Parts: sequence; structure tokens; C-alpha cells
Amino acid sequence: MKTANILALAGATALASAPRAVMARPRAEVPTDPKALFEQLNTAVTAMREKVDATGQKVDALDVEALNKINATVGELQKALNDSNEQIAALKLGGPGDGKMSAKDKEHVAAFNDFTRSGKIEARGATFSDPDGGFLTPKQVDTSISRILGKTVAMRRMSTVMSISGDTYVKHKGLGGASSGWVGEGDARGETNTPQLARLEFATGELYAEPAATQKFLDDSVADVESWYAEEVGIEFAEKEGAAFVSGDGIKKPRGFLSYAPIANANYAWGKVGFVKSGHATAFPAAGAGVNPADCFIDLVHALKAGYRQEASFLMNDLTLAEVRKLKDSEGRWIWQPSLQVDKPELLLGKAVDTDDNMPDLGAGAFPVAFADFKRAYLIVERLGLRVLRNPYKTNGVVFFYTTKRVGGGIQNFEAMKLLKISA
Repeated sequence: MKTANILALAGATALASAPRAVMARPRAEVPTDPKALFEQLNTAVTAMREKVDATGQKVDALDVEALNKINATVGELQKALNDSNEQIAALKLGGPGDGKMSAKDKEHVAAFNDFTRSGKIEARGATFSDPDGGFLTPKQVDTSISRILGKTVAMRRMSTVMSISGDTYVKHKGLGGASSGWVGEGDARGETNTPQLARLEFATGELYAEPAATQKFLDDSVADVESWYAEEVGIEFAEKEGAAFVSGDGIKKPRGFLSYAPIANANYAWGKVGFVKSGHATAFPAAGAGVNPADCFIDLVHALKAGYRQEASFLMNDLTLAEVRKLKDSEGRWIWQPSLQVDKPELLLGKAVDTDDNMPDLGAGAFPVAFADFKRAYLIVERLGLRVLRNPYKTNGVVFFYTTKRVGGGIQNFEAMKLLKISA
């Protein structure tokens, strides 16, 4: 099939009069109707796969450009569907409830509104000040920020999130070691060994944001200050948290799973993260001579113990996923499959795949793909409550809201996670 026809096919659905427009249009024009999205996604995926099959290993510059455009279209359409899934996950993170507020909640919201607009700490007969200074945000604002974080930060959607009352959470993980055996009635029993326990400590670090608004905006009685504040703080926190959960060094911040010592899976030991190699020094291996580029993903899946595989999923960035979409297994079957319905993820080897731009790109020695039962592998801890300090003195006519929260994180079960290393 000619390149022009491929490009036309990829954008034909819903834009028949301008088939190439799909390739260049901004995200805002991607349709939100699920049926239209599915139709366009299936059309674009078909076009991409036909192009991969047609070019094989003989790819010239024109072929690469055409394939990349089609792949970008697939990514945009799939991202639109994923956004719906992320929104559903974010709503779940926000917690249950019928939206009704108690009298005390309403009082708290009213007090927060007075505080943000005028700086009053004591308002409407109630005090919601923090003993350490500032103001404790209402539950409704906390929930709005949690939903933004849940939609934006992949690791929050995938991992276990726990609220704590202090600054540190400590748990113990059993590593086995207790002896056992078979005996008959009346037989002597040998002494049992003491089971081994690993002490895990998750300290929180202080995360801050400082959104600012003009006093004129705050004085406007129609302005939705709560929504503005939640969005500003949520976006700032999401950027910092997302990076920390993946690669944070654990010093005054969460420890990202990529900061733990990696080890070849054949030599796996507790406290380190096992990995398998891609089979190529700088990328996925090229097909041919008995080598299949998808084999490393099969090896990665089976590096994880069967007990963790059922709920396991992949994590990588968008650029890596774009390359994975082109791969087949040894039977000639595509290992990546697009979403088939809303609230269902795209799949890789039958397992859910999520994307995070904080994951490394393909490159020598990099670890661009993680496969894990993230709920069991990674723990996020956060202290209840956000604290706000109002500062109208920094710049004339502008009010700054210095907002802090305490959050930490780290691996809680090293057996539940494996990495793919780009290495021969």
C-alpha cells in the first residue's frame, strides 16, 4: 500500500473530507465520543500494522516518517481513551460519598473561603488553624487535589496509598526462614527456626507549592477560589511526586523504585530489584537469525513469580511504548493491543500498560520498562491534611499561598517488581 494511502486511511474516520488532518491536529480536537474514538483508533492501528508489515526491515526515510506519523496518531487516540480511564481511577481515589457535606464541613469550607479572600483565621465561629501556623484545608479541597494527583500521577493510580498520622511509617516484611516439615502422630518434632523479618521504614518529606492570585481576583465574589486553588496546587504537586516515585533519592522525598540497586534476576536478593536484559546494547533487538524483539518482554513477564503476575502491569514512557507497538511475538502476533472499551486499559502481552514520562528513554544501560504488581510492590504514605500559609506581602496586589504536605514512598516488596535493562 502506498504511503499516501496509508496516511489517508489513518485519519479517514469522522474526517473523510480531510484525512490528513488527524496527523497534525491538536489534542483538543480529538473526539470525546467513545464510539468515534474506537473507530479512529482501530483504523489507525490497522494502518500502522500494515505499514510495519509492508516495510519489514527495509525502512527508508520516507517510510520512517510515515510510520512515525501513524504511530503518533495511535498514541493521541489511545491517550484520549486512557484519559477516561484515568479520570475513573482518580474518582475512586477521591473516595466514596454522596457529595453532601456535614454542618462542620460546610463551616470549614466557609472558613477556608474567608481565609483565602481576606486572611481571617477565625471565621464563622470556628477555628481551623494549624498549631504549626497557617490553615488546614477542608476535606473537599483535599479530595479535589487527590483526584488531580490520581489522574496525573501514574504511580498513584497503580500503587498502594496509605494515610498516616505521623511523619514515618514502619512495617516488617517476612522473608521466610521458619522451618516446617511432615510428621506422624507421636513423632518427635525438631526445633523451629526463627523467621526472618525485614524492617521497612517510609519517612515523609515536605512537599510545597506556592500558587499566587491577585487580590482583585480574590475579592471577586463570583470567582471559584477553591477550584482555582485545588488545580494550581494539584498540578504542582503532581509534577514533583511523579518524578520522585520513579527516581527520587529518598532524601527529604520519596524513594523512587529506580533508585534501588538493580541486580540480574538470576542473582536476585531482597533489597534489590531484579532485571532481565533486552538482548541489544542500545534498543530492542532486531528480528532475524532466530532473534525476536518481543522475547525480552516475555522473559520480563516470567521473571516475576506467578503469584504476582495476575495483577501485574507494565510501566514505560510514551516514546518506548511507540516502539513496543511495532513488535510481534515469535508466532507473528502483535504483543500490544489497544483499548477495546472505556475503563479497560491497553494491553501488552495481555497485561495492562500505563505510561509515565518520568521513565527513562531507550538507551544503553537504561531501565525503560518496569513490570510489577505495583499495589504490592510500592507504597506511598502521606500525612493527613494540607497546610496553607497566606502571604500578601511578597508583591503588592498579589497574594501567595504557601502550601505544604508530607509524603513519602518506597518499595515494600522487592519480589513484586522486575525491570527491563537495555543491554546485550
